[in-house]
Amino acid sequence: MVGARPNFVKVGALHRAFETHPDFESRIVHTGQHYDRQMSSVFFEQLELPEPHKYLGVGSGTHAEQTARVMVAFERVVLDEKPDCIVVVGDVNSTLAATIVCAKLHIAVAHVEAGLRSGDRSMPEEINRVATDAISDILYVTERSGVDNLLNEGVPADHICFAGNVMIDSLVHYKAKAEATGTVARLGLERGTYALMTMHRPATVDALDQLEVLAEAIRQIDCPIVFPIHPRTKSRLEASGLFNGLLQIDTLLLTEPMGYLQFLNLMTHAGVLITDSGGVQEETTFLGVPCITLRPNTERPVTVELGTNRLLPLDPGSIRKAVNDALVGNWPGGELPPLWDGKAGGRIASHLAEYL
Repeated sequence: MVGARPNFVKVGALHRAFETHPDFESRIVHTGQHYDRQMSSVFFEQLELPEPHKYLGVGSGTHAEQTARVMVAFERVVLDEKPDCIVVVGDVNSTLAATIVCAKLHIAVAHVEAGLRSGDRSMPEEINRVATDAISDILYVTERSGVDNLLNEGVPADHICFAGNVMIDSLVHYKAKAEATGTVARLGLERGTYALMTMHRPATVDALDQLEVLAEAIRQIDCPIVFPIHPRTKSRLEASGLFNGLLQIDTLLLTEPMGYLQFLNLMTHAGVLITDSGGVQEETTFLGVPCITLRPNTERPVTVELGTNRLLPLDPGSIRKAVNDALVGNWPGGELPPLWDGKAGGRIASHLAEYL
């Protein structure tokens, strides 16, 4: 079951693993939480996923509206299909909604990317993570902190499997194909000299004062910046009157949301990433690319402890200095976290076959 852009990448790796395993018949249900082409269908095409077996088309809305619509629509699918197990990924509303439905119907739920915790209950994703893990049957963990978190929350050890990171499976599988897009050259960029930015979380983009600080930080960065802009972020910037000002910054290249392969090509050769996203922290750690996460916390602490990720406040001076440090090589090189080897999907398929 998949609903939002980051999770298409994870489901792609899982579907490949399930399709090659003799014990599984894998079917994809797309809730439609992300629904425009650049946020959805282009990912299915680039990740070579089949057309979803079911498309629920729930669309946008408040957290309650979206979660409720997924629950109603997904329950019909589950009652009709009668699956032995559903696999949910990540921390979006679709993940929680599908988990609640199946837990109440006594259908096994496997949660991939379980146990991650930021400790920040103001993040809607944190609520989704905690609630999903509490009622899932099998919990597949990407890093050691996830195991510790789940054990501390009373999850039995035999329900937890440290499997590795399926995001990295997709990155390894598609890295050569991403390179063939030539996106860096097409945009006239030089490898290692530009910043790549993603911003979309409500805490970053929903408040005018935060947006104003973000815009000032962009103005103060001296290198070229590529900013594939999320629809939510663009609408907030337009409503605040800041968008036109950004268009006047010579070093800033604003683009529409990119396909997975194009973004991966840009990320691989960036001098630095500036983000508030979760998955980007992991991908940059694998690639050895400096990452600046504009948040006070992260649910992926291994990217800071072992990787190339650093947390920073939304402060223009601090961001400018960190970007400059990254571009001149004044940044920890990091190391690869355990089991981030491109084989997590296979481990999950083998473990799930034994469980069922």
